[in-house]
Amino acid sequence: MPQWQPDILCIGECMVEMAPQPDGLYAMGFAGDTFNTAWHLRHQLSPEGRVSYFSAVGQESLSDRMLAFMGEAGIDTAQVQRRADRTVGLYLIELTQGERSFSYWRDRSAARLLAEDAAALAAALAGRDLVYLSGITLAILEPEARAVLLSALAAAQAAGARVAFDPNLRPRLWPSREAMCAAVTEMARQTDILLPSFDDEAAAFGDATPEATLDRYATVGCVAVKNGAAEVLARAAGAQVRVQPPHVAKMVDSTGAGDSFNAGFLAAWLAGQDLGSAVAAGAQLASRVVQGRGALVAG
Repeated sequence: MPQWQPDILCIGECMVEMAPQPDGLYAMGFAGDTFNTAWHLRHQLSPEGRVSYFSAVGQESLSDRMLAFMGEAGIDTAQVQRRADRTVGLYLIELTQGERSFSYWRDRSAARLLAEDAAALAAALAGRDLVYLSGITLAILEPEARAVLLSALAAAQAAGARVAFDPNLRPRLWPSREAMCAAVTEMARQTDILLPSFDDEAAAFGDATPEATLDRYATVGCVAVKNGAAEVLARAAGAQVRVQPPHVAKMVDSTGAGDSFNAGFLAAWLAGQDLGSAVAAGAQLASRVVQGRGALVAG
């Protein structure tokens, strides 16, 4: 009997990425947290699986190139909205001993309006097995649009979809820490699979340990707490595991590490692997990605 293959929708913002190269110049690509996960998911699943992206872009040539790049990667872009009054955002990566920092230009990003058309959002969600989004997806939306998105996600869950969420806490995108924490906590209440990063959670919520993060999200059915090169702590269906990621001798670029972990974990978890194996799959993929440059490194 053929193995069941999931229909996955990732929601968020893809941006123009300017990544540093060994010669001191920058190479242009396309990336963004939920898109990075979509890209890696497409590489992790068999061809029969479906990965789609829901967002909004402009109508200029750069947006055309972005959509073409997604399509060439095997990602379905049929539900991506086009807007004549907007364009796509841009970010630039700076590296110091493999650790990255970013500068952003996204004020005119069309993705900030991705939930403006409730009917288009509902159509994109219809029939999905899994919907994946992040705290950045929430952060770029106005509060009214965020409420529309959460309502649409609830309807999708009622129809049988599971929701996976990476809080990906980025305080600069929010009006206050309190607003960020409140929105993420609200989203977590209607999440089936939660993929937080301990350092972000500690800074925002004051968690002293990964165990504290796990306990704070006690109502979520499946939680995997990433912690850089330290062990991943995860819990699901009454089981709890700790998995040490593979040792990386030389980290080249940590961009997209968490996003690729999410893809590896979700692909394995949806395939029916046990919790420890799913965490190990995510950690293995992330360890390969950080040894290349940019967010999209084939595993």
